Amino acid sequence: MRDADTAPPSRLLDHLIELRSRLLRAVAGLVLVFVGLLPFANRLYALLAQPLLEKLPKGGQLIATQVASPFFAPVKLAFFVALVVCMPWLLYQLWAFVAPGLYRREKKLALPLLVSSLLLFYAGCAFAYFVVLPAVFGFLNKVTPAGVAMMTDIAAYLDFVLVVFLAFGASFELPVALVILVLLGWVTPAQLKEWRGYAVVGIFVIAAVITPPDVVSQLLLAVPMMLLYEAGILASRMVAPARKPDPTSAE
Repeated sequence: MRDADTAPPSRLLDHLIELRSRLLRAVAGLVLVFVGLLPFANRLYALLAQPLLEKLPKGGQLIATQVASPFFAPVKLAFFVALVVCMPWLLYQLWAFVAPGLYRREKKLALPLLVSSLLLFYAGCAFAYFVVLPAVFGFLNKVTPAGVAMMTDIAAYLDFVLVVFLAFGASFELPVALVILVLLGWVTPAQLKEWRGYAVVGIFVIAAVITPPDVVSQLLLAVPMMLLYEAGILASRMVAPARKPDPTSAE
């Protein structure tokens, strides 16, 4: 039988070994997908550039102002795509490491939150690609002064689009964030409803800060976030812990 004094260090070592194993599996899966996507890096970039190319005048194209941009930009995009594709695998490794230490109720709540956050992030990225980018580039093309050719560097374009993806993907996590705040007891669904006016102002401020400096992208982020705020209120009502009556308030 192990001595009681040596048990805690042994458990800590087991946790560290388990953590290392989960990290290695997560990294191995990411690297495997990244290597598999490398031969398609140029095709991925062509697909990413489609929303801009469709809005450019006839003969418009992207340019490379740096020597190594034609190589590094597609590779960078391939890594980002691999990260997005592997997100379920990465979250599974995180869940497998954390789940044994959770209570049954915590597991019951945590798993739907993880799945919801993943789906909402994907929805935000899809909304950015199919709705936001075409609208933004169409607007920018229309306001471009006469005599000015809209020619964007491929590396700058990639950075711009990735920021938009991350901004919309993270913003679409708003319902999950509200549910977590309610579960932690920091706010109540009633308070979220009362603060709706302040939330609208905050949403427009956030949209102005994290989106490109144009009205179209700000509105396209602010309006879905307001709808997601309402969805967060509804979801928080479903998971809000029951409030015990205060015995001192009884007559």
